[in-house]
Amino acid sequence: VSDASDPSIAWDALTERAKEARAAAYAPYSDYRVGAALLAEDGRVFVGANVENASYGLCQCAERSAIGAAVTAGARRFRAIAIVTGGSTPATPCGMCRQVLAEFPPSFPVRCTTIDGGVIESDTGSLLPHGFGPGVLAQGRG
Repeated sequence: VSDASDPSIAWDALTERAKEARAAAYAPYSDYRVGAALLAEDGRVFVGANVENASYGLCQCAERSAIGAAVTAGARRFRAIAIVTGGSTPATPCGMCRQVLAEFPPSFPVRCTTIDGGVIESDTGSLLPHGFGPGVLAQGRG
């Protein structure tokens, strides 16, 4: 399990970046805004916001937006992700986002917070136990 209390992770700054991304979310249907800030192993931070669509299946989550920005910039290894939602109860990544985050081992800390101060700490491995990933494909060849 990755340690969300790692003192080398500037959680306050990462959470602030996620809050800024949340403010840019496009959520005209649900008004449920989400922001994410992903810390790459090399220190760069990539942000993402949810982008809704009238065809609900085409919506893009903040976590996948941040991963897409990171991958586009060449980042493939991550140290942490901060996710910010509204209300008082933090929301963890959806199943699709959990699968995408698990694509980039090793497991890294996930801190989900709300603008009202609620916090849930976990890591990508714990969010998707027994997940399907690159290792499964490698073992199934042949």
